[in-house]
Amino acid sequence: MNRLGIPLAILLLGFFYACQETQVQALPKIGNMEINGKDTLFHTIPEFSFVDQDSNVVTNETLSEYIYITDFFFTSCPSICPVVMKNMITIHEAFKDHEKVLLVSHTIDPKRDTPTHLKRYAANLGVDQTKWKFLTGDKDALLDMADEYFVVAIEDPEAPGGFDHSGKIILTDTNGHIRAFCEGTDADEVKQFIPKVNQLLKEYE
Repeated sequence: MNRLGIPLAILLLGFFYACQETQVQALPKIGNMEINGKDTLFHTIPEFSFVDQDSNVVTNETLSEYIYITDFFFTSCPSICPVVMKNMITIHEAFKDHEKVLLVSHTIDPKRDTPTHLKRYAANLGVDQTKWKFLTGDKDALLDMADEYFVVAIEDPEAPGGFDHSGKIILTDTNGHIRAFCEGTDADEVKQFIPKVNQLLKEYE
């Protein structure tokens, strides 16, 4: 190799490794996985059917074109829900103009949180309701769905408002795989969560 060739080779090699280092590492798929032959099966949100604040049925198929950010709450919650909702609004403001992102809030108190009530609640928040779905439905199905997102949500007469639940916010991809989460009562964690949403979006570019 001539004298020019050696420095050029070193330069190209350095450029190659620099490109490798700048590649964004994919977010993990969270939850138990199974090996089925050559396939790895990751935890997936199962089929569901709920109703949103406009009385429209929302299923897995409805959300299949989006990455979506989920929480579990109830409108009369006297404890953590107002804080979580405030942080969900922060996320909403960050992604309200991105066509690939939706927010999805599940009530765990469907007896009181009817579509009409959720519609009024969403309006009071002042959010874009085309980008944020507030879901209600069968109580047992909603509580079971919380388990699928690894969220604690149980009916408890001794708990404030009658329900014991966590404030986790969860990021799910278009295939129903959970890819990240944060504690929705912690504004600093939410700030760290937003770049993870952007990181997942890069997988769809």
